[in-house]
Amino acid sequence: MSVPRIGVTGMWSNQIHGLRFDGSAVSSAVLRSVVRAGGEPLTLFAEGPSPAAERLRGLDGLLVPGGSDVDPRRYGEEPGPATSVADFAAQDQFEADMIAAAMERGIPVLAICRGFQLLNVEHGGKLVQDLPADSPHRNSVHEVAIEPDSLLASVVGSVSLPVSSYHHQSISTVGMGLRVAGLAPDGVVEALEHETAELIAIQWHPEDTAAVEPAQHAIFRWLVDRARVLAERMETREIAV
Repeated sequence: MSVPRIGVTGMWSNQIHGLRFDGSAVSSAVLRSVVRAGGEPLTLFAEGPSPAAERLRGLDGLLVPGGSDVDPRRYGEEPGPATSVADFAAQDQFEADMIAAAMERGIPVLAICRGFQLLNVEHGGKLVQDLPADSPHRNSVHEVAIEPDSLLASVVGSVSLPVSSYHHQSISTVGMGLRVAGLAPDGVVEALEHETAELIAIQWHPEDTAAVEPAQHAIFRWLVDRARVLAERMETREIAV
């Protein structure tokens, strides 16, 4: 049985500890969560000569993790004083292209925090640029109510889940073709799914507790398991040819 290869988008950052100049960063907790679920994570650099569809060749799943704010110009607004966009100007487009290509090719996608927000924006949705200073979403654990008939509910095996939350932006308008799969007690959208694509998008950070909480681990396991199905399907086609 082959090990599914999961592409994880890296964030181009101007300063990384231990490097003289800029670099590409992905949370170790995210990468370790993929490994724990049985996948091989491969970091994708935000710049490259090949189109997104080509970069996905040989990959079985895509994970777009948290990071800087999505540029508000992508949803028709100017950046507010609290908005902090990516260091690399093409970061948003890189990740947007990777998500679109993965959905087009039928590759399973897991989008976390920034990835969740970018997915919404790319489908015509909008964001609240800065939540109130006392918002429980900024750095806390809160409950999320999950839609009983959602893919997410079947994956985590529950319709209520405590989640690790630290974000200062949220969805104001849900994008086209997306459905809300989870809400915080204050009504903030915490999970999205697509009408047709194999995709789970969540606002919280499952990597924070995936090592000790089965429900959070199950989210990464879903990505890897679906990626394995895709990999085995492709192997079967190659053998048949």
